[in-house]
This record gives sequence, structure tokens and C-alpha cells, in this order.
Amino acid sequence: MSINSMLFLTAFLPAAFALDRLCIKNIRAKNVLLLLASLFFYAWGEPVYILLLLASIAANYGFGLLIGALQKKEGIRHAQAWQRAALTAGILVNLGMLGYYKYFDFGLRILNRLLGRQFEMRNLPLPIGLSFFTFGAISYLVDLYRRRYPAERNPVDMGLYMAFFAKISVGPIARYQDLGGQLKARTETAEKTAEGIRRFSYGLAKKVLLANILGACVDKIYGQPMDNVTGAMVWCAALLYTLQIYYDFSGFSDMAVGLGKMFGFELCENFHYPYLSGSIQEFWRRWHISLSSWFRDYLYIPLGGNRKGRLRTYLNLGIVFLATGLWHGATSAFLVWGMFHGFFIIAERIGLKKVLERVGFLRYVYTGLIVVFGWVLFRVANLQPALEYIKRMLLPWNYTESTVALPELMSNRCALAAVAGVLGMGILQAALEKFCPSVRKWKGSLAEMVWCLLLVAASMLLLVNGTYNPAIYLNF
Repeated sequence: MSINSMLFLTAFLPAAFALDRLCIKNIRAKNVLLLLASLFFYAWGEPVYILLLLASIAANYGFGLLIGALQKKEGIRHAQAWQRAALTAGILVNLGMLGYYKYFDFGLRILNRLLGRQFEMRNLPLPIGLSFFTFGAISYLVDLYRRRYPAERNPVDMGLYMAFFAKISVGPIARYQDLGGQLKARTETAEKTAEGIRRFSYGLAKKVLLANILGACVDKIYGQPMDNVTGAMVWCAALLYTLQIYYDFSGFSDMAVGLGKMFGFELCENFHYPYLSGSIQEFWRRWHISLSSWFRDYLYIPLGGNRKGRLRTYLNLGIVFLATGLWHGATSAFLVWGMFHGFFIIAERIGLKKVLERVGFLRYVYTGLIVVFGWVLFRVANLQPALEYIKRMLLPWNYTESTVALPELMSNRCALAAVAGVLGMGILQAALEKFCPSVRKWKGSLAEMVWCLLLVAASMLLLVNGTYNPAIYLNF
């Protein structure tokens, strides 16, 4: 089940919302209900891997109790060492589960090449949301070790923190220090519920009315034989995918935040108009914020951050972006994508950022081009054909012949979605804020409520007609 499926919209969400409200102000009953609903939500699409999720919840609950108990016994010999050992064991268990399902075959492919062997691939399906709830669990253990909060003693609350259906499949990566207090006490008001519905409506429209339509054209172009793809087609696919992945992922993040509000939670924001960035550094402060901040706090800073000299800083940044690429996928293309972004992050640190500050509007062109070329690696997810597509983008005049005309692959509806996507990525919002301040009255008005209802109706109509496709980030 997905939060943008008809089953979720017409059955699961209304039932969960109604039952939650029947619990009135009994927070424990609400948490039990939401945990059961979340486990049902996960088991619907992953009936086998529900056991993996339960094992992860139990393991992290146990490691948390162990670390908390050791922190109360500072008088015993080597207490700090035992705490570190418990934390290390917890991290290794989490990374072990993630590594087995996500990287086992990747490791075998490397061994086959190095040793000239033919180890048989497992072809393990990746459990939905594994990277998201695993990173959430690691942050819980690390911050507990850092004494930012006491160990969670209620297994229901621990389970809900890790499995809440609003965020488990596509994030954002929530931290216990943000959600822990809300598990114990939160408010559900009419205003917050209305804001949640509003946010969910916009997120659903982003996904269904923009990302899905753009994605259909992208799939058609990349589905062509390589010899039949012109330079113009590759540029078109790259630009459309740039819009598709933003509206897909930010749409799901909006839906998650909206669902959280509907049930009284405040989830972290994950996007802030990343395509308005004037540098790659700024882009990563605005794109997938929960992941970039996670790597900053739990990898970059522990490695030494920028406190150990320039060369060490550059090395730390390289490690972070290598890990970022690996987090997204176990292929050489994702590793190159991560290192590609890391290269420009380091270059900006060395001095490119000062140059960008002097070139005005060109810095946005630079950032946009780097991001677009990077998305080609990301979308193709296979290094050799991805580099061939990039070659056609760099030398479009050498690739002009095709048996298919570009208009045959790009519908009028896709063109309209692309125009709306460009305007909606922050340009229209910034213009309205500057030239039409009265637009603020729109938020929460009756007119906006009607508009949101129309967006939901249009989205559901397209879903009924079979245009549903899962989130791009569903298997990351």
C-alpha cells in the first residue's frame, strides 16, 4: 500500500482517522491504534518483511534499554566502554540488515570481477522503507548515547516512532528527539487537521498531476533504443526528469507532513525550493533535508567535520557524498552520482563559491546544469548507458537522426505539466510574495479549500484511470 493509492485514500485513511478521533484524548490508545494501523499498512505491501520491521523495532528497543541502563551505572568499571560497545553493536545490527538486503548482490558483483568467479546473485527484493527506518533507528541510538533524552521504555511508542505509516515508506527521516515528546503528548485541533488536509492535497497533486504525467514521457524517451535517441530527446528527458523527481519526492514529503498534522504530529520539512539554489552547497541544504542533515550530524561531524584542516575537510566531504550515493543505490552509477556532487561541493569550498558570488544569475545556470547532468546518472542507474546519454547532451549536433519525432513522445498534457512544474518550483511563489502580498490571504481561505478539493478529485480521477505509479524513492 502507498499513501497515494486509491486503497489508502478511500479506505485506510478514513478508517484510521475516524478511529483515532474516537480515542478522544487517550494518547496511549491513540498510539496503540496508530501502531497497529502502521503495521497493517506495511504488511499489506510487504507481508513477509513485516517480520523484519518487527525485529528491527525489537532490536533497537532492546539496545536503547541497554544503553540507558549502562548510563545509570557510571560507577561500574569501564561503564563508558560498555556504552560504546552497546551503541556499536546496535549500529552494526542496523547496518547489517540494511547491507544484506541492499548491498549483498552489489558486493558479490564486485567479488566476481575481482576474483573472476561467478557467485550466484540472491536478487533480494528491497523491503520498503528499509533505508528510512534504519537511519531513524541509528539516530535514536546515537542521540541516546549522547544523553539527549532517556531511553524509550514503552515498546508501543518505540514501534510507532519507527513504523508510523505517514513516513515509513518514503520518509522524511524523522528523529526521536523531534518525535519522542509528541509520542507522549500532542494536540489534535481542527486548525492543524485542516492544515494537514491542505498540505496532503498539494502533495497528492504534485505526485499525480505533475510527476506521474512527466514520468510517462521520460519513460518513453529512455525506453527508446539508444541509436534512436537524439540529443534533443536526451535533453528533454533530462529536464523533464529533473521536474519529475522533485514533484514526486517533495509531493510524498508534503503528504507525509500533512498526514502527520492530521494525527497531531509535526514531521520535519524535507524540501525548500532546491532548484532556486545558486550553488551545489545550497542545493543540498534545500534538497532531501532530513538525509543531508543526517549525514552531517552522524557522519561528517563525527569524522571531524571542518575542524581538522582543509585536506581532512575535503576528505570528510568526499566520504559523505560517497555514502550519499551508496545510500541511494547499490550501483556504480549511484556512486559516481554521489562523487559527482561531492566534487563540486569540494570545489566550491576551495574557491569556486567566491567566483559564483560574482557572476550573478550565471550561478543558477551552473547549479542547474550540474543537477540536471547528475539526474541522468540517477535516472539511468547504469553507468555506461548514462555516460552515453550525457555524451549526446554535450554533443547534440552529432545525434539528430531518429525514426521517432519528439512530439510523438511528449504529449500536450506533458508540456502543460512541464510549464506548471517550472513555475511551481519556487518561481511563481516568489513572484506572488513580492508583487502580490495579498496572496497570503489565500492560505486557509474558502477558495483554497475548494481548490484543494478539486486537486484531490482530479488526482483520484487519474488514479482510477490507471496512471498510478509508485514513488521514485520507494526502494531507496
